[in-house]
Amino acid sequence: MAVVAYPGAALLDVTNTLEVFARANRRFEAVRGAPVYSVELIGPEAGPIATSIGIPIVASRGVDDASGDYDTVFIAGGEAILPAARIAPLRDWIQRVAATARRMGAICRGVFALAESGLLAGRRVTTHWAWSAELATRFPDIEVQPEPVFLRDGSIYTSAGVSAALDLALAFVEEDHGRELALELARELVLYVQRPAGQPQISALLSAQLATRSPIRALQAWIVENLDSDLSVPSLARRVGMSPRNFSRVFVREVGKTPRQFVEKVRIEAARRLLEQTDDGVETVAARTGFADAGTLRREFTDEVGVSPRAYRRNTQH
Repeated sequence: MAVVAYPGAALLDVTNTLEVFARANRRFEAVRGAPVYSVELIGPEAGPIATSIGIPIVASRGVDDASGDYDTVFIAGGEAILPAARIAPLRDWIQRVAATARRMGAICRGVFALAESGLLAGRRVTTHWAWSAELATRFPDIEVQPEPVFLRDGSIYTSAGVSAALDLALAFVEEDHGRELALELARELVLYVQRPAGQPQISALLSAQLATRSPIRALQAWIVENLDSDLSVPSLARRVGMSPRNFSRVFVREVGKTPRQFVEKVRIEAARRLLEQTDDGVETVAARTGFADAGTLRREFTDEVGVSPRAYRRNTQH
C-alpha cells in the first residue's frame, strides 16, 4: 500500500489511515507471526514533509523512486492538494500506479488529485461537503455526491475528510479480512459506529444541533437508542417533565427542529444503516426503527433520500 502526502497535507488524513492498518498488522502478527499490510508513505521526494499543522512526517520514497506495483493507493487531503494536484510528477505517478493498482482511494480533497489525473471522468465520487461545489464546477464530467461519508465506483474510492479516513480504511480491512476484524478495530479506536458507504457525512444529531439544556440533550441521545419506543410529543414531554406545548416550544428553540422532524430524521438515518449493513427486509427495518409499517417507511424514506429503500440497498451494497 501507498499513502501519498505532500507539503501541507492534512496530518490526520495520513495518520488515521496508517493507524488502522498498523492495528490490523498487530492483530495478525499476534496470531500468525507476520503482518498482512506493507504500507509506504510516498511524497514528492523522500524525506520530511511539513503537514497542514506544521508537524513533519517522513516519506520513505519520492514519486520518482516509488516505481513498484501497489495494490492500494491513498491520496491524503489538505488545502495544498489544489496546486499540488497540478504538479506533473505527482499527476503522472498517480496515472502510472492506477494502471495496475487494485484500488485507489482519496481522502477529502485528495479527490482533486485523482480528478487532475483524469481518473474520475464519468464516475460517482464524494468529498468533504464544503468542497463538493468546487469539485463539481472544476470537473463537470464527474458526478459529485456531497452527502455520503465515502463512495465506491469500481476501483475508485473517495471519502469525506479526517474521521472519514478511518471509515474508508476500515472498509478496506473489511473487504480484505472480513467484517469481524473491521468491527474489532472500530471498537479499539472507540468509534461510535463503523460507518458504511453511503452514510451521511453529517448525522441527524449534528444537522439538528445538540441542545444546550441538559434534559433536551439527554433526550436526544435517548431517542437515538430507543427508536422503536413511543416517541410521540406527549410521551417525550413526560420524560422531561414538561407539558407537551412547552416541550415542543423548548425543543424547537434548542434543536432547530420540531420533535417530530428530529425523530423522523433519526429514524431515516437508522434505516439507512440497516439497509446498508444487514439483509433485513423492509418490514423488519421498519419495525426496528419505529416506523408504523413498511409502507410508512417506504414513503418517508423516499421523500427524504430520493429513492426507495429497495433501490437504496441495491445502490449501496456490493
